Amino acid sequence: MTRKPKPVHLAVYDTLADWEPGYATAYLARAGYEIRTVAAGSLDPVTTSGGVRIQPDLTLADLRPEDSALLILPGADLWDTGDDLAPFGRAARTFLDADVPVAAICGATAGLAREGLLDERDHTSAVSFYLAATGYKGGERYVDVDAVTDGGLTTAGPTEPVAFAREILGRLGAFEGEKLDAWYRLFHDSDASAYEVLES
Repeated sequence: MTRKPKPVHLAVYDTLADWEPGYATAYLARAGYEIRTVAAGSLDPVTTSGGVRIQPDLTLADLRPEDSALLILPGADLWDTGDDLAPFGRAARTFLDADVPVAAICGATAGLAREGLLDERDHTSAVSFYLAATGYKGGERYVDVDAVTDGGLTTAGPTEPVAFAREILGRLGAFEGEKLDAWYRLFHDSDASAYEVLES
């Protein structure tokens, strides 16, 4: 009997950038992962950048790394307008310290920079000077590519939800090898020939 994987936890908050985690969560769900939504301190519904209301499943107080396969931190306007989302940066530290992976995209990378989590890991984001504005010490580890995974941490910029998902899907084994490559070519490059590989 195949053991059911631990759930994937998706951080949710007002102004969440809807387009950023969607490829990853959709294909993780198809691969058998339960997606559970996590809010900071309240189970009140949140409203995304696109006006979608999400009812959180749990709060950070009830989130334990040992119960999770991955924590996904999408971008949101709130990452750059105050400290409301700082608890998610601290949660990311707890996950990484427990050897449970974290994936952050767009504004969430700035949150991790402020938390000091990018100082000693290769990483990327929207542009280098966006992270430099946080005052972090990891500028020499910035890599100008679509997405980066260093150890347990994946980072990507706001225009790269497909590359972000590729790193996540590969990390959790939803796709591997040529199928992972085909998935990326299909959704990133519109390469119709990749569809046959995925269906084989």
